[in-house]
Amino acid sequence: MGEHMQTTSQAGEDQDVTQLRKLGRSGLSVLPLGLGGNAMGWTADEATSHAVLDRFVDAGYSLVDTADVYSRWVPGNVGGESETIIGSWMKSRGKRDKLLVATKVGGEIAPDEKGLSAKHIKGAVEASLRRLQTHYIDLYQAHFDDPAVEFEETLGAFGELIAEGKVRAIGLSNYSVDRFKAVLAASKAHGLPRYETLQPLYNLYDREEFEQVFAPVCREEGVGVINFYSLASGFLTGKYRTQEDVSAARRARSNQKYLTDRGFRILAALDAVSARTGATLAQISLAWLIAQPDVAAPIASATSVQQLDELIAAAQLSLDAEALTLLDRASAYEVKAA
Repeated sequence: MGEHMQTTSQAGEDQDVTQLRKLGRSGLSVLPLGLGGNAMGWTADEATSHAVLDRFVDAGYSLVDTADVYSRWVPGNVGGESETIIGSWMKSRGKRDKLLVATKVGGEIAPDEKGLSAKHIKGAVEASLRRLQTHYIDLYQAHFDDPAVEFEETLGAFGELIAEGKVRAIGLSNYSVDRFKAVLAASKAHGLPRYETLQPLYNLYDREEFEQVFAPVCREEGVGVINFYSLASGFLTGKYRTQEDVSAARRARSNQKYLTDRGFRILAALDAVSARTGATLAQISLAWLIAQPDVAAPIASATSVQQLDELIAAAQLSLDAEALTLLDRASAYEVKAA
């Protein structure tokens, strides 16, 4: 029974268990901050990643989000690097029960190795378990929709993994809202496990699609939200304020879209709140997300312990009504007629 007794994030000495938020109806709960594993094996080496994980767990947090394909895009990598680093940390520290490991399946790990067929899922989970050096995955997520495979096949495969104790709960990301609704309906209709979490794009700039389209479904169905790009590819840190800033950045393409009148209004509001609170723009942006009732835990990456400490401070920052109103107004969008 040992490994599976852990059902919630362990609150550290400076944490309050009342902050725990449920991941859907899974029985899993987390403090409102998830650590992104995409940097591990890419912009953070194993030693740095281990130091970040040490600090993250010591501070009482548990949710680490990765994927089998992280970080296949790096020259010389083959995928699985992030899971391998997380696995070596858990093995060397003896702290498997301190992490709530969320990983993903469905991305292209190799030619002809992708998608959500039962065959691929069953092979991929074994590979992830080997890399993670564990017997189970807390949250196994469908990384991308796979319209070529029936929902029943995918959910049936996940159901077998849950029955075998290899997976505790399932989630999804990168689905259209229509497919999201349809797969939830399929779970009900066929008595199959349902996706308990959604991983959407959501931040102070990218609000409209989630708030208008996905949030109502999550509320109605009781699905937990662990959003990615919480800092809008770094834009909400305030580092990118001119075309020159963007051009010089590694994330030039992804940041270009934020250089708009609305983007500058958001930065001005963040600057104003920063002047009042002394918090950084990144901390305020994360604190705004944590204040949103639909969010269980925003996911953010850290490539150093110093960066992680800033994220942890953000999770403990409570914005007053005036700050939240200022940020809401600056980031407001025009609601399109149905």
